[in-house]
Amino acid sequence: MTAIMFAAITCVSVLAQWLAWSLKVPAILFLLLTGLILGPGLGLLNPDNLLGDLLFPVISLSVAIILFEGALTLHFKELKGIGKVVTNLCSIGILVTFTVVGLAAYWLLDLDWRVAATLGAVLVVTGPTVIAPMLNSMKPVKEVDSILRWEGIVIDPIGALFAVLVFGAVTSANGGDAALNTLFSLLKTLAIGSLIGVFAGWFTTLIIRREWLPYELHKFMVLALVLASLSLSNLLSHESGLLAVTIYGIWLANQDDLDLSAVLAFKEDLSMILISSLFILLAARLDIDSLLLLGPMVFVFLAVVLFIARPLCIAASTFGTQITFKARILLAWIAPRGIVAAAVGSVFSLSLAEAGVADADKIVPLVFTVIIVTVVLQSLTGTPLAKWLGLRKPDPSMVLIIGGNHVARGIALGLKELGFSVLLSDPAWENCHLARMAGLSCYYGNAQSEHAERFVPLADLKTVLALSPNPHFNALGVQHFSHLLGEQVVFSLHSGGNHNKSNKVSSTFRSRQILFGRDVTFAKLSSLLTKAGKVKATKLGESFLWHDYQQTNKSAVPLFVINSKEGLKPFEIGDNYQPIEGDTIIAVHPAPPLTNDKIERLDNSNKGKA
Repeated sequence: MTAIMFAAITCVSVLAQWLAWSLKVPAILFLLLTGLILGPGLGLLNPDNLLGDLLFPVISLSVAIILFEGALTLHFKELKGIGKVVTNLCSIGILVTFTVVGLAAYWLLDLDWRVAATLGAVLVVTGPTVIAPMLNSMKPVKEVDSILRWEGIVIDPIGALFAVLVFGAVTSANGGDAALNTLFSLLKTLAIGSLIGVFAGWFTTLIIRREWLPYELHKFMVLALVLASLSLSNLLSHESGLLAVTIYGIWLANQDDLDLSAVLAFKEDLSMILISSLFILLAARLDIDSLLLLGPMVFVFLAVVLFIARPLCIAASTFGTQITFKARILLAWIAPRGIVAAAVGSVFSLSLAEAGVADADKIVPLVFTVIIVTVVLQSLTGTPLAKWLGLRKPDPSMVLIIGGNHVARGIALGLKELGFSVLLSDPAWENCHLARMAGLSCYYGNAQSEHAERFVPLADLKTVLALSPNPHFNALGVQHFSHLLGEQVVFSLHSGGNHNKSNKVSSTFRSRQILFGRDVTFAKLSSLLTKAGKVKATKLGESFLWHDYQQTNKSAVPLFVINSKEGLKPFEIGDNYQPIEGDTIIAVHPAPPLTNDKIERLDNSNKGKA
């Protein structure tokens, strides 16, 4: 029966993720709903009976991996460029939210002070997994979008670390001399967790740099060290393990020239599995009765979280800045809680319950209530509020090019010179480096990855061009962005009949291989650009129409037409559009043939060098 239940949880978690993907909403909503239906609703899933004594270790290990994943995104170099507001939100804002929520839980809900403090610490964390889909739908102006997106990314590990420290202080406040015991226990937790985290990070860095393990084993080694660090740290000092794994992740994230690509890819897949299964298990454990016993004061508590704690946090964090009043209103409304709050809160609740702390069982239902209310309410009202305040972005205009190779760079430079906003994406560092050296923006990684959802401005994208020489990368990008943006704005180079026949490519990818004409392949564009070809723009006029252009530029390969109706429009296979007067043609022109004078000057130059 246990095996059947685990199989069922896996199946329904995939279904919940698929529904969220189809409807373009945070997956947390369907995962919560699934857990509530299977647990309190139908009584089919009881995690305590299913896992027994393994419940706490399973949740604790899963939370450790989730926190480690969040910590891997915290790069100190990036903190310098995120601005004063985000820095304040992740420092002053945390303290303000913790204080207001903790006091509200203590006074309004009459909770044990240790439970109230823990609840306040847990609810300081938002998260990119719920913020990113919400912002992609809202499309707020760049200032608001950047602040909220960076807050979700940075506050994830910092807020979790803060919650761990608060919990360590709370659990240490026992014994005869409470103040002395608390201070000693907290220092012990900090010392042991920090030392083990730093040692694990140093040891991992040493192994990877000296190549003591093959590349394919890096991800398994890191997973093993995360679990070992958690267990050893908890053994030496109670509840210091989460601190250890968080510091471990932060250490690795800030090592220069450390290849963690295999680890990052693996942790994304593993985190999705753990988040999906863990959320269903946690939701199934919800005790609705204990929440109902708190009475109507729960609604007052929610009102404090929404209408007092967050606005005060924003007021303190934006004080003395140039943020407009309207932007502050929108920032004060958007603060959905996510998986980190639920997972960390569940671990703390179990630990406090084992220690016999009163009201410990109320942490989980309160955290989940805040999650449900903030995600649902803010998802439904965020877009109308942004419209009402006049803080939605104008129509998107950015062109995303999948690929950072010389063909993609040549086309991107041509578009940039004409004033278009262009972003390249490539998982090869050399291509990204060359693109940035040429003055182009480039995202290092796969554009369809979970990491890209946090760092690529999806709300700004108008057109996606798949220009990689690898049809596999093009296919993945086309499928991903066709779902997000719609097929009509996603295009790919033609891969050739052999690739389409030998690989079972999706119908979506097959239908979008229409860029620039059937005879225009990556090889053809590469040949033109390698031989000093240039991307040039030509405006059609009354005396120089499309027919004249074709006669004059027979060797050119037209790429785009800029017209007053659609803006930038790629030439497509089967496209019947005829450029008219006033349109601008962007094409790759071959290098002009060498004249006798140029050949003579070149010969003389070579003789001089000899």
